[in-house]
Amino acid sequence: MGETAATFDARTIALHRTGNGPPLVLLHCLGVDHRLWPLALGGMERERTLLAYDFPGHGESPVSLAPYGIADLSAQLAAILDQAGIARATIAGISLGGLVAQHFAASFPARTDRLVLIDTTPRYTDELRTMWAMRAAQARKDGVKSLVPGLLEIWFTQDFAAQNPPAVRYVRDTLERCSGEGYARACEALAAADLRGLAAKIAAPTLVVCGEHDIPSFLDAARWLKANIANAKLAWLTPARHASILEQPDEFRRTLRDFLA
Repeated sequence: MGETAATFDARTIALHRTGNGPPLVLLHCLGVDHRLWPLALGGMERERTLLAYDFPGHGESPVSLAPYGIADLSAQLAAILDQAGIARATIAGISLGGLVAQHFAASFPARTDRLVLIDTTPRYTDELRTMWAMRAAQARKDGVKSLVPGLLEIWFTQDFAAQNPPAVRYVRDTLERCSGEGYARACEALAAADLRGLAAKIAAPTLVVCGEHDIPSFLDAARWLKANIANAKLAWLTPARHASILEQPDEFRRTLRDFLA
């Protein structure tokens, strides 16, 4: 078995399952891991079966030393659900996880009950694609820890970061421990992604969530997703930047409950 195939083998991935009720699959963002979700969704395990795992090179999952794309992560999700015996679920993803969720919903419509896309995009601007190449190079050379100060400014509003609550500490600590190669490979997958052609294939009712103070390209992407996915609604969280669901978890849970009801 090749290295990439081994990395993406569903049998090598730890699936974390908590709670009871209809399945809600949770896909994390770049540089962190499945432990993001209890910070955003604490208490929802009483209403849903929450399922989360780590992308390649993140948390407990092995680093892929070969390139991969968003389609590979989508196929991996399908295999993980097969192994778990889950035929259909609500899929929620933030940022990187949101791209995987878009691809999965378009590719496996019969398996997607509802879709939640958080602070994400179908395609990064040309300027941000160049940024991903620079971040990948810096992560390999100096480690992800060297990127953390700039990333925290993007993820959180200044006031929230200054309070240093558990969510900020979790993000900082997890980014500092993230594999440089694992981070770089994910950066390259994000830079290459263009999912705009898939939006029309998404049939599931969709909730698009975005922090009102995210960078302009993500605000534009949220509006684009709302306009181009047939059954989509858009909710803004404020004050919040890119990690909106960590900065406004109570409001996110209320919005999500209303959508899932």
